[in-house]
Amino acid sequence: MKYQASCHCGNVSFVFDSEIKEALSCNCSICERRGSLLIFIPRSELQLLTPEEAAVTYTFNKHTIKHRFCSTCGIHPYGEGLDPQGNAVAAINIRCVEGLDVAAIPVQYFDGKSA
Repeated sequence: MKYQASCHCGNVSFVFDSEIKEALSCNCSICERRGSLLIFIPRSELQLLTPEEAAVTYTFNKHTIKHRFCSTCGIHPYGEGLDPQGNAVAAINIRCVEGLDVAAIPVQYFDGKSA
């Protein structure tokens, strides 16, 4: 299914095609504060509708994940990184997906504090 997602103000907007069966909730220091619910897709499946420069990047700890957020409204709609096999992936914050009933999506919990 094709979805559209964006930050609150719309300066960062994108589409992706995926089946959302479940989301991941992580308790690492940034995810716990941010409250994201994430799905992971190949980065090539995320198509930006706004200029890439509209999303600024934050990294921390090992600096392997690019946490992308809007410099205007501060919302974090996606992140970028590599999976264990070295493939480029996007972590989509499903709370930013338009028209999605987030309460209907099963959530798996990940202990990012211990990872």
